[in-house]
Amino acid sequence: MLGFPLFPDQASSVAARVDALFYFLVSVSVFFATLICILIIVFAVRYRRRSENEQPPAIVGNLGLEILWTVVPLGLTMVMFVWGAKLFFVIYHPPINSLEITVVAKQWMWKVQHPEGRLEIDELHIPTGRPVKLTMTSQDVIHSFFVPAFRVKRDVLPGRYTTVWFEATKAGEYQLFCSQYCGTQHSGMVGRIVVMEPARYQTWLSGETAVISMASAGEKLFQRLACNTCHLESGAGRGPPLVGLFGKKVQLQNGQTVTADENYIRESILEPQAKITAGYAPIMPTFKGLVSEDGIMQIVAYIKSLTHEGTQAKK
Repeated sequence: MLGFPLFPDQASSVAARVDALFYFLVSVSVFFATLICILIIVFAVRYRRRSENEQPPAIVGNLGLEILWTVVPLGLTMVMFVWGAKLFFVIYHPPINSLEITVVAKQWMWKVQHPEGRLEIDELHIPTGRPVKLTMTSQDVIHSFFVPAFRVKRDVLPGRYTTVWFEATKAGEYQLFCSQYCGTQHSGMVGRIVVMEPARYQTWLSGETAVISMASAGEKLFQRLACNTCHLESGAGRGPPLVGLFGKKVQLQNGQTVTADENYIRESILEPQAKITAGYAPIMPTFKGLVSEDGIMQIVAYIKSLTHEGTQAKK
């Protein structure tokens, strides 16, 4: 059926698993829909009322039959639930060694930036055989990142980050759609995913030399906004130190604890009073309107590169 237009290529590591679950659900639905239609027709003919005076006999319950049509649907739904839940956790938990790429959606285009700094519009070049994690946000309205050949679709929301991951298995070009109505030119918000062999991908990645990494660009923006005057590495500044912050638990003034992920850092830049770190005064100004979504992602990349060993991933 791969040549039939209703069935796109299976070009990712999860595509076959998603299709298998889909075929199982469709097969069960078709089987029981057909069975019920046949039984309705058979019962309507066989047990029809033949005269006005006919009185049907009393029906005696059948415990075995009652158990059967209770256990069988329960068993099938539990299979669907366990199968679907297992696949859900696979799809929504990217591997640790994933290649991280940022995506900013806007009416009506996809803006992509690789960690090495390479920029793309409505295109995404990736290697085969390596998991790719996309961190996405929207500049305006809700969009949805949909690649049929990979069997992945994820809403891209304004004001927060969402992630999706996939591992391409076949080189080639695959269509990218926005599957959420986002305005008058929604139908034109399309792109392509270019899947390349690893060696060819590295050649393409190094083909544009006048670029700097996202972490380096984030460091420059960090200094230009004078963030380094408050967030000192020694911890003696007016703001908390950022070295080794990403991924760790942060104690807040209200006693709550949050994880310093991408969404936390973004919120701290745009709405610094929302979650105030314990031990620090709420004096940080908002940078809303001063930093673009691309700039925020670059600052996040810079903070993620800061480690206690003093190394920074700025290639």
